[in-house]
Amino acid sequence: MRKIKQFSIFIIFLAALLVSGCSMIGNTVVEEGTPQGKKPPAHHTKNGFRNIYDNTEHGLADYLRWKLGYLPDEEPAITPAQKIPYVPDIVAPDYQRIYHPDPAKIQITWIGHATFLIQVEGINILTDPVFSSSISPVGGIGFKRKSPPGIPFDRLPPIQAVLISHNHYDHLDLYTVKKLGNSPKYFVPLKLGQWFHDRKITNYVEMDWWDTSMFKDIRIVSVPSQHFSGRTARDRNKTLWAGWVLETKRGKILFAGDTGYSPHFKEIREKLGPMRLALLPIGGYRPRWFMKTIHMDPPDAVSAHKDLQAEQSIAMHWGTFHLTDELLGEPPLYLKKVMKEASMADDSFLVMKFGETRIFE
Repeated sequence: MRKIKQFSIFIIFLAALLVSGCSMIGNTVVEEGTPQGKKPPAHHTKNGFRNIYDNTEHGLADYLRWKLGYLPDEEPAITPAQKIPYVPDIVAPDYQRIYHPDPAKIQITWIGHATFLIQVEGINILTDPVFSSSISPVGGIGFKRKSPPGIPFDRLPPIQAVLISHNHYDHLDLYTVKKLGNSPKYFVPLKLGQWFHDRKITNYVEMDWWDTSMFKDIRIVSVPSQHFSGRTARDRNKTLWAGWVLETKRGKILFAGDTGYSPHFKEIREKLGPMRLALLPIGGYRPRWFMKTIHMDPPDAVSAHKDLQAEQSIAMHWGTFHLTDELLGEPPLYLKKVMKEASMADDSFLVMKFGETRIFE
């Protein structure tokens, strides 16, 4: 029944497919404004952008095969006995800490999905803020939240900066951007600034992969991810997608955004060094034949953690919206299984509760 309902939603809102759409066609060419004889970056195309390491794309035909069940799911990642009904693990926010963070430490609160409140060096930063009760082109219709925001929007501390990974509805939320307004500085991938400008949000900076920008005492670096972009059926990959590294006095923090696993994690570590913290997605991975290039599963996330030589990682992109076929509560159980098999310390890859705040020295 859930698949039939989702199928109907996606057919009605074909222009807003979150995980499919029309395949992008186009080879890398010299773009207008590129100096003659100088090649543009490998991820640039004449029509927009592309992934460097894996350009596999699934179009509408594959999407229909998935939703109509023409291709079977893989074997479950965990045993049926572990598939208990999903109940989100929610804690009351620690507002004393949230409103009075120690600027000499890194403080992180998980709000849900890819939304974190990062507090470091006296700066309050939101990642991919989504506070809507559902995600779709039309308010009230679409994928409903399965857990409320860990911090209600009206209880947030003043936000100085916002990191946006890409323009999908579960990562770029018009309702939330309107509520935040022009007060924070938005750091957005290349070509996404126009979306903000059209909505009278002008306090933003566009950045290509490996561009850097200073915000107070923090150096912000746009880094590669393996994903795609699009809010309608006509703007596939017209804007860039990215992860973000915050270089602080307390260490480097990677917000990976929405991404599949690829050599880009090793590239980030080689160029920027090991990460103190890596916020990595662990959900949205099934069916694997469809999701593998754009969404990591827990084994991929553990590989990324190792590639980054991260001191600690934090799981995200699970338990908030039921977008894909794995059970909502499966990703952290699967992660725990993978970590045990890899003999990893329990605190090396953390699964936070909704509304939980962690402090890192």
